[in-house]
Amino acid sequence: MSAPRTELDGKRIAVIAAHPDDEILGCGGTIARHIAAGATVNVLIVAEGVTSRTPQRQPKEHVSNLQHLASSAQVAHQIVGTSQLTLLDFPDNRLDSVDFLDIVKAVETFIEATAPDTVYTHFPHDLNIDHRLVSEAVQTACRPQPGSGIRKILFFEVPSSTGWRMAGPAASFAPNYFIDIEATLKKKLEALAAYSQEMRPWPHARSLEASEHLARWRGASVGTSAAEAYVLGQYLA
Repeated sequence: MSAPRTELDGKRIAVIAAHPDDEILGCGGTIARHIAAGATVNVLIVAEGVTSRTPQRQPKEHVSNLQHLASSAQVAHQIVGTSQLTLLDFPDNRLDSVDFLDIVKAVETFIEATAPDTVYTHFPHDLNIDHRLVSEAVQTACRPQPGSGIRKILFFEVPSSTGWRMAGPAASFAPNYFIDIEATLKKKLEALAAYSQEMRPWPHARSLEASEHLARWRGASVGTSAAEAYVLGQYLA
């Protein structure tokens, strides 16, 4: 077994995801590694994650489920050690029903408040419409203007979305950046277990077993026992 790595580039980290659990599925082990290295990690979740489960969006009928999911998110982030978690209430799986500028402004507000040097968000070509719109909003809010402190943008994968995109004109997820999470895989899985209502039984792609298998495979791809994989969107050395 290789020695656990504790150093990572970046001191102020922003993670911006569409739904509660996306962020842990995509980069939960990386969040824990950044925290272990002394970084500040702030997380923004844009959509509420519940109301798409009925034909019409009726938040008043989902108050209990919304509260439970928000509580689960808080527990998950206590496990990985997140510095701050911000939960917005944009409509779940209906981000295409709101003005795109409203999403961008919400992300810009978060970026201005947290001043990150490294940003993690969704792969731009996921099957899930919310994932795609959040990724575009992040790219818009983080466009490389003079004076920006953002040095790196990384796109993560979300099992049951990224891998479910069928062949077509959209680019497939071809990772070119890997982060060793051998030392933090256990925390990632514990945090996912806190999202028990969002997880599914094996062999669903969004099961605890599948999440561990993916981490093991991504690790084996680069010669370590566990890793999270990314597409590098932007890097300024």
